[in-house]
Amino acid sequence: MKAVEFRPYQTIALDFLRATPRANLFAGMGLGKTLVVETLVNDLQGDDCTLVLAPLRVARKVWGDEAQAWEHLQHLTVATITGTSAQREAAIRQQAHIHTINYENVEWLLDRIPARHWPFKNVIGDESTRLKGFRLRQGGKRAAALATIAHRTERWINLTGTPSANGLIDLWGQQWFIDKGVALGRSYSAFETRWFYRDPHAGEHAPLIPHRHSQAEIEAAMRPTTMSIRAKDWFNIADPIHTEVRITLPHAAREEYRRMARHLFAQFKDGTVRAVNAAAKSTKLLQLASGAIYREDGSWIDVHDEKIDALRSIVGEAGGAPIVVSYQYRHELTRILAAFPRARQLKTKKDEDDWNAGKIEMLVAHPDSAGHGLNLQHGGNILVYFGHTWRLESHLQILERIGPVRQKQAGYDRPVFVYSIIGDKTADEAVILRNAGKASVMDALMESLKATV
Repeated sequence: MKAVEFRPYQTIALDFLRATPRANLFAGMGLGKTLVVETLVNDLQGDDCTLVLAPLRVARKVWGDEAQAWEHLQHLTVATITGTSAQREAAIRQQAHIHTINYENVEWLLDRIPARHWPFKNVIGDESTRLKGFRLRQGGKRAAALATIAHRTERWINLTGTPSANGLIDLWGQQWFIDKGVALGRSYSAFETRWFYRDPHAGEHAPLIPHRHSQAEIEAAMRPTTMSIRAKDWFNIADPIHTEVRITLPHAAREEYRRMARHLFAQFKDGTVRAVNAAAKSTKLLQLASGAIYREDGSWIDVHDEKIDALRSIVGEAGGAPIVVSYQYRHELTRILAAFPRARQLKTKKDEDDWNAGKIEMLVAHPDSAGHGLNLQHGGNILVYFGHTWRLESHLQILERIGPVRQKQAGYDRPVFVYSIIGDKTADEAVILRNAGKASVMDALMESLKATV
């Protein structure tokens, strides 16, 4: 149990949330968003009930652990609405200052508690990008269910470190829960019409493109209800040291890669693999770049070991230092574990603890399972991207587990090394370029909305 000593940006954030009942707090992982919000809940006093929406791991563990960690929050009680139906029912009946629930159970909760009897005066959307798909007429069912109670609450706070990982289009759904469309438009179609256009020669399903003036105008519209915190504005830390490790596909693999790219099928001695559409083709090409390709039944055909060999080189360069390896597909995990007998897949809390205790030489993790509620900074400072994903948020989350902010906060004065194994002239390159474009949009947004003293 620790006595709290807020960092300057946390004090600013707390003051902002006190003064702005419905607000976005955009702050990267490791910057103490949970502590700020739990302190706010503690300060509200009275009988105000708070509901936290979060990814499952965060709902189960992070909010309760944070309350127990700080002296000034010791009386704060947290009930977790997860598990079986009976366990969820018991949690609802429990008297607590904060109830947490994973997004997957939101529809169940709203069936259980009708909007007219909604008891929660405060709602916190942790990892609020889960709300980005909300639409008044279409969109995700969970967000639509939440919309029925969103503006019955006195406070609604969105928390995320990656508000626009897929570009500015991610912002409308999140902002609607704050102000019901006042800032960005009463409907998504109004938002789209005002700030985006499509290439007239690319068809009706072409991607939306923001006008040149759109980002500045959207940022200005959101500024009264939004605060952004960027680590590099508050910490004297170096950026990660990035190294690209390029591999060349063997001739036979390259020929089948080209065949898949052009004709949506590839032929191997173990069978023919087809892609049903362009999206499936993109996935098949990423698989081929990493060394295998999946059949329709879920099995895969091994094609090459170039990335495994590249990983061996990185391990040798590391000189025995522990490494986190990020994978995307099951075949990558299986082949990595086979090639490196001392490697271990991240699955349990014990795996996390053993890594931080220095007992694991190579920790193999999927970014979607290593993104929320994990602390990996004690075990090492080297990350390898073996496979790549179009989802920038996943890419960033696993980096933040051992990234510069975490290293600094844990008291380590050491750089973070990031290796990306990239198939030369493959879809790997396209993913990296695409994600770099998304990052520039999001970084500009964070720059505009960042907190200043």
